[in-house]
Amino acid sequence: MSQKINNLGLILKDLLQERSLSMRKLSELTAINTATISRIINGKRKATPEHLQKFADTLGVPIVDLFVAAGYPIEQKEDGQLSDIHASVNSIKNFLKSANLYDQQFTIESVEQQLANYEQYTQTTEGEKTILNDFEVKLQKVGSIGPFINHLKDMYERFRLKNGTPVELGLIGSALIYFILPVDVIPDYIFPIGYLDDAIAVQIVLSLLAKKEPDLT
Repeated sequence: MSQKINNLGLILKDLLQERSLSMRKLSELTAINTATISRIINGKRKATPEHLQKFADTLGVPIVDLFVAAGYPIEQKEDGQLSDIHASVNSIKNFLKSANLYDQQFTIESVEQQLANYEQYTQTTEGEKTILNDFEVKLQKVGSIGPFINHLKDMYERFRLKNGTPVELGLIGSALIYFILPVDVIPDYIFPIGYLDDAIAVQIVLSLLAKKEPDLT
């Protein structure tokens, strides 16, 4: 674990140098004590998810890069892709339990229920405007944190161009809204686990879309 913490320190040092920032200035920008930042950079303290969120926001880097460097586990396959849904769920549950960050029981069914709620919302004028106006903004804030981002980009283009049946666009819209809104089954402030359920939501919608394709031929 110490090696991974040191990796975070090296990354932070490089980022500060590239941006001509001192630890004191980073402290001012993040509201994290300078001594705490120094201990994190020197591998004497483990950064919390809240620390990593502030570092990522201030330094303009994908949160997942800092999360992995800090030693937090992310369920992945050997090729670096997100694991299948059930393995991801297990990873989420284990992390939330160990970190005491979130006490709600996480299930695939809870994600599916939220998607169903959002599917109705996407059919409203407000829902459509939310997607068209806020997707790019959220994408820039998050950065490329996994392969599901590419799926979301494709979905956004389909939704924007209305390339699909009303049912398909409703499903696509539900995944986009799930990604855009910060409060979903796992709040996005629990970085980056808060985005793993977004990835699962995308997988669920892609599966549903695949099942509907034969009906259109």
